Amino acid sequence: MSFLPIEQAPARLNRSELAIPGSQSQMFEKAAKSDVDVIFLDLEDAVAPDEKEQARKNIIAALNDIDWGTKTMSVRINGLDTHYMYRDVVDVVEQAGERLDLIMIPKVGTSADVYAVDMLVTQIEDAKGLKKRIGFEHIIETALGMQNVSEIAAASKRNESLHFGVADYAASTRARTTIIGGVNPDYSVLTDPMDDGARMTHWGDMWHYALARMVVAARANGLRPIDGPFGDFQDPEGYKAAAKRAAVLGCEGKWAIHPSQIALANEVMSPSDAEVTKAQRILEAMADAEAAGKGAVSLDGRLIDYASIRQAEVLVEKARQISGA
Repeated sequence: MSFLPIEQAPARLNRSELAIPGSQSQMFEKAAKSDVDVIFLDLEDAVAPDEKEQARKNIIAALNDIDWGTKTMSVRINGLDTHYMYRDVVDVVEQAGERLDLIMIPKVGTSADVYAVDMLVTQIEDAKGLKKRIGFEHIIETALGMQNVSEIAAASKRNESLHFGVADYAASTRARTTIIGGVNPDYSVLTDPMDDGARMTHWGDMWHYALARMVVAARANGLRPIDGPFGDFQDPEGYKAAAKRAAVLGCEGKWAIHPSQIALANEVMSPSDAEVTKAQRILEAMADAEAAGKGAVSLDGRLIDYASIRQAEVLVEKARQISGA
């Protein structure tokens, strides 16, 4: 390991993250009773310009009045390039900061964007005497943000997670697609002709590089990498496939833009009983090996060593978090 320690963000269960427009207050109570881990009340893309002021009032009232239980609560503010952003931060933190856990910052492009919001939030917390420090979630959804993702991830002690905003990222990079997440048949490989002249098409994941790069930046700075939206909420199998790809790359959660996607995210982003059992067996086998003065041992015909311990500990800790939720 490097001599430079990685300080981990606060441990939060973040398998599923539900987006709720601030202008749709009739949806708040249902969301509070759902099985989602994190809820973000939205003031940005899901709210029309002439509804933003009322949406802000709705969110403040909801944070103060609704019983959200143990759910992690976040608010997505408007972008730093808008005149709505400063009032979002000031009003929400001043009037509902006690129940707010996170602020989601959209379209983060540089570390200076993070600094600006950090400065404003810090001043409000100090002025109001708030004891709990609000964390930051950053959406990486522009070419600029992806270029600077490592600096963004390291820009503030408040940082907790990075999220891949696939739709705006596609627009920013001028990708030839109009879907939100998922795959595209044009992003494929055509095999050379077989002996009989037949050729096969293998679809690829056009978001692989961007998501993998974000995961590395997040993990290198102790943050949670979270995959963003999957637009077709009538395609549960497509959603699960996208979530599985993200989980394999290292993401520990995915957005739900519809309540039906909550259970899917929780399922995919939770280790299975078989995985947890195997991880526990690895820890037990390595404990026995250590007692015998060995640094490695075989289990079920496979070598396991101290790297195996670290992998197993991650799974066991996640299972512990889930059981305590």
